[in-house]
Amino acid sequence: MATGTEPSSQAGATGVHTASRAAIPARHLRTDRWWLAPACTAAGLLAFIVYSTWRAFANADYYAAPYVSPFYSPCLAENCHTMRGGPNWEIFGSRWGLSPALLILIFPLGFRLTCYYYRKAYYRGFWASPPACAVAEPHKKYTGETRFPLILQNIHRYFFYFAVLVAGVLTYDTALTFRDEHYAWGHMGLGTLIFLANIVLIWAYTVSCHSCRHIIGGRLRHFSKHPVRYRMWGWVGRLNERHMLLAWSSLISVAAADFYVFLLASGAFADPRFF
Repeated sequence: MATGTEPSSQAGATGVHTASRAAIPARHLRTDRWWLAPACTAAGLLAFIVYSTWRAFANADYYAAPYVSPFYSPCLAENCHTMRGGPNWEIFGSRWGLSPALLILIFPLGFRLTCYYYRKAYYRGFWASPPACAVAEPHKKYTGETRFPLILQNIHRYFFYFAVLVAGVLTYDTALTFRDEHYAWGHMGLGTLIFLANIVLIWAYTVSCHSCRHIIGGRLRHFSKHPVRYRMWGWVGRLNERHMLLAWSSLISVAAADFYVFLLASGAFADPRFF
């Protein structure tokens, strides 16, 4: 008697077919627009990749006092714009001749690239692995993240520490936005609100990370003996439920903050001041 679990031998069958998987000849049995979600995900991520690549290599229009683009902060080379009171740390000195953004973007981008949600997003959106639930993969075999280069995804927890440092610097940058173009304190412009919204989303995305949740509440045998960590773990867990929303929101906000600084620095318009 056939069990219906033997691998299908039908010509043209796609996906991974093993004895442990149901033998369904059709590529999928879905009738909805299952391709729309991965297509939108791929389009959104591709748009950010194109924009961030352009801005990272532009090496211009990233500082308009008191605002500095989050793509270029902290500035670790000598060829940076001098930011009065800003994070100018000339660690690389004059030896670095390329855009200073390339020195710092590797850390927040590495954190997002290895993020558990973003893995799911671009695995489905770009590699179709799998393209959607209940849709067969176009690949003949599946090895997961057990081989190079995907095994490097496991360094996500280390990128988390760097992401926290970068978020700390961006928090300092946000505090500096309460100055005017002459560096006098006690002022607030439209850019201040944009930077405030961005840093809140950056921190929310960072601490909602699965690695952060494990650092706070992992490796504990009894939560009852660690009430403070348990409460913190619960807070992070509630944020973790919205990790996907925070991932996209913070991605949009950091691009918006950079674009706003670009408009100011390029002279497109002046920053509206509230006081």
